[in-house]
Amino acid sequence: MESSLVSFVYLALGVVLLVYSGDYLVKGAAAIANHFKISSLVIGLTVVAFGTSAPELIVSLDAAVTGHPEIALGNVIGSNIANIALVLGLTVLILPMPVAQQTIKRSWPIMFVSGVVLYLAMLNNRVGHAEGIFMFAALILFIISSIKSSKIFPVNIPIPKPANKYPVWAYFIMVIIASGGLVIGSRFLVNGASSLAADLGVSERIISISIVAFGTSLPELTASVIAAIKKETDISVGNLVGSNIFNVFAVIGITSSIKVIDFSFSEFRIDLYFMMIIFILLFFFIVPWKQILSKQNNGNGIVQRYKNINESLITRVEGGVLFALYVGYILLIFK
Repeated sequence: MESSLVSFVYLALGVVLLVYSGDYLVKGAAAIANHFKISSLVIGLTVVAFGTSAPELIVSLDAAVTGHPEIALGNVIGSNIANIALVLGLTVLILPMPVAQQTIKRSWPIMFVSGVVLYLAMLNNRVGHAEGIFMFAALILFIISSIKSSKIFPVNIPIPKPANKYPVWAYFIMVIIASGGLVIGSRFLVNGASSLAADLGVSERIISISIVAFGTSLPELTASVIAAIKKETDISVGNLVGSNIFNVFAVIGITSSIKVIDFSFSEFRIDLYFMMIIFILLFFFIVPWKQILSKQNNGNGIVQRYKNINESLITRVEGGVLFALYVGYILLIFK
């Protein structure tokens, strides 16, 4: 019992360090980019997107290097599930959320493809250097295409607006300290998760998919729920979908490029299936089917109606379904 408590304390400290370090990393890096007059779009798609995925990246990299592949993979798969089923589901339960056409027509398909790529890469019980390089290359193409397509689909990424109260060297120090906090926090989290799994007699996969993934998704959950309670409209389904794309292409891509991840595919089969089911279910929730299937639509065909979509709305009922599935899934894996 005492050993479990110590493990949980390490895990909790790791989560706290990761959350705060990740936040200050994004603020510091955004301030530096702003100082050098980098466009807000580029800052959003690189500095902010990489920064918000930094906790997952450092945790997975640390886990892979120190011999905990189940934590490295479970962290990403669990975060992808949590972003949609937990964060989005709970947020929409509080406040129905509009979905931009960019999410429906572009971001969701790329997220789905990233899930398929991850599934195929894991089939042979390892994610090697070649798969990692391929994923990272896909990430670069995604960023470049996002910048190019921003004229068609506005990119909605919440970008910190630093006041630049301090000289630029102070923000460099902030980034360095935050990076150190991420490294220390990831070590606490990985060691705590590994010890807790041993203490409770469960696999590292279960702990990583549930507790570790919840911890690394905590910033998104907190920000989204607070925004929903305040009835703010700047929360975005596209941001959560984009986070999932980065989780696969950046986190797994970079991690496996540096260290081959060996594991048992059978351990993650159910989790991957559930992740893909959540992705597909999200598609059915974000597409305005009444508009597409309506015959009173100027005689246009279904394909043309799909192309004409502007935006849709995720309802509380749909949010409740997502949240209920997440709770059921967590109960199932522990059972």
